[in-house]
Amino acid sequence: MLDFAAFFALLGAGAVLLKPQFHKFVERRGIAWTLSVVVSFLVVSVAVLYVSRSRSFQVFGQMVTAMRTKEKLVALTFDDGPTLKYTPQILEMLQREDVKATFFLIGGDLEHEPEAGRMIAARGHEIGNHSFSHERMVFKSEPWIARDIERTDALIRQSGYQGPILFRSPYGKKFVSLPFYLWKHDRQNVFWDVQPDSDTSVAPASEAIVKDVLEKTKPGSIVLLHLMYSSRESSRRALPLIIRELKRRGYSFVTVSELLKRRDV
Repeated sequence: MLDFAAFFALLGAGAVLLKPQFHKFVERRGIAWTLSVVVSFLVVSVAVLYVSRSRSFQVFGQMVTAMRTKEKLVALTFDDGPTLKYTPQILEMLQREDVKATFFLIGGDLEHEPEAGRMIAARGHEIGNHSFSHERMVFKSEPWIARDIERTDALIRQSGYQGPILFRSPYGKKFVSLPFYLWKHDRQNVFWDVQPDSDTSVAPASEAIVKDVLEKTKPGSIVLLHLMYSSRESSRRALPLIIRELKRRGYSFVTVSELLKRRDV
């Protein structure tokens, strides 16, 4: 919703700034022709915004939001970081519950605190690429995208992690150049179907986060949580409760790569 609001705010500001030129354009081309151009521009712009944020459609290549399976499997995924302040705490929670998860790390954070990345790799968790810059990958050039992703891949390997490196686009945004790059390199864009702490009405309370996860998780779900920063205390408190309650309901936890291999034909 914020993307659309920002788009129309910018559009309005541009209309004010370009008002004199717009009047001249109308005088030269006529009102009917001008209106057709404006409407076409709006339709194309809204379509671009929709495609860039959609979790069911991508222009090139493959994307995944959940896995179709009858097995009661779920993949826990954590975006952002790593941070030395919270990584050890998260890893201890996972070790106590004997659960492996997938960490989608920001290259810039990993470069700043490489020891936190080494901790994740040493505990046997999966590490994914969440870009270096954490910028929205919309209207970025392919060379820019390649540098951003490959720089993060290199930092992930330096952490000691040897498994497959999955990719998740920042903010779930993607348009043309990013999907094309991923398609050329045979990489999927990994999304999610459960994201409790991305909802501002849920995120402040750990009980609400747990409730949201339990209501929405199904066999093959990919759960997204944000745990790495100080503002995410409610999510960290919710994590062990989520794990215990899902286990009680018969779920087993796997990494995203493991989940992808368990798809029902």
